[in-house]
Amino acid sequence: MKSVVIRYWLASFVAAIALASCAGGASAPQAAVATPRASQPAGGDATALEDQFISVISRVSQSVVVIQTASGLGSGVIVDTEGSIITNAHVVGESSAFRVYLATGKSYDGKLIGAFVPDDLAVIRITAPDLRPAVFGDSDRLRVGSIVMAVGSPLGLQSSVTEGIVSALGREVTEPNGIALPPLIQTSADINPGNSGGALVDLNGEVIGIPTLAAQDPQAGGTAPGIGFAIPSNVAKDIAAQLIKNGRVTNSHRAYLGVQGASLPGGSGVSIYAVVSDGPADKAGIKAGDVITAIEARPTPDQPSLASVLSGLQPGQSVQIQITRPDGSLASLAVTLGELPG
Repeated sequence: MKSVVIRYWLASFVAAIALASCAGGASAPQAAVATPRASQPAGGDATALEDQFISVISRVSQSVVVIQTASGLGSGVIVDTEGSIITNAHVVGESSAFRVYLATGKSYDGKLIGAFVPDDLAVIRITAPDLRPAVFGDSDRLRVGSIVMAVGSPLGLQSSVTEGIVSALGREVTEPNGIALPPLIQTSADINPGNSGGALVDLNGEVIGIPTLAAQDPQAGGTAPGIGFAIPSNVAKDIAAQLIKNGRVTNSHRAYLGVQGASLPGGSGVSIYAVVSDGPADKAGIKAGDVITAIEARPTPDQPSLASVLSGLQPGQSVQIQITRPDGSLASLAVTLGELPG
């Protein structure tokens, strides 16, 4: 699998404040202003589609918020009238308190309810009246080519919208911190700094993903146009419900091997330096010093590859893991995977 370089889209305060200053000195998130252009004649179908876009944006924008932390700005989506807001774990970072700006222009203090870093999701909560929760759709029903819109606050421009299509489903992507996310939605809707944690919506106005990452061109530098990734809504709904109910995730649905490892030079495998006692790897006979080279015949030349392979497996699944022992001997071990703890 060809590796993809990705970037978190959490806007820095420097960019947001600089942009706000140019707009007149305000430090709070600003509404985007479009440049007027001459209207063009449109047929009935085009007008109906335009009306649908306008309707969706009008409704969904009421459910998308700006989240201000000590390190930057991100976006979030209102989940319920109790003030629960889903966002990315990398948006909240190490913060436990936040300032949340609604589409109405009002702002409220927020607190962290819980976060689940392996899926890059978190829930915060505010106390505010007349909240407009978003409607979450079924991401399993998505099709490549479906029209989608990304709603968020890039660079602090509140309720900004970009549109595109679903480019691919089930993309395996590893974050800059080495954590492999669940299979993602790839979209051509532009995802810019500050969009993280916002809403990817369909033409029914239903949230079908949480925009999280954008690809970066390793040769030309900067963002690769039209390549963004979103966490499927079905994953987001499940994790958010667990965080709201328990403050933590009790059923991650993620496979767990129970090792800590590091990439070897030259892509020759993952060297295991710690094995969790009584974990799946320990029970199968994997020991510190072993090198994992493949799982189910899929090569694991480095740590991101290992994490990516595991992200596509299920708890309870029995797999063959190929290892190289410290003395150079080869072995293939049957391992029953556990469940990643929350």
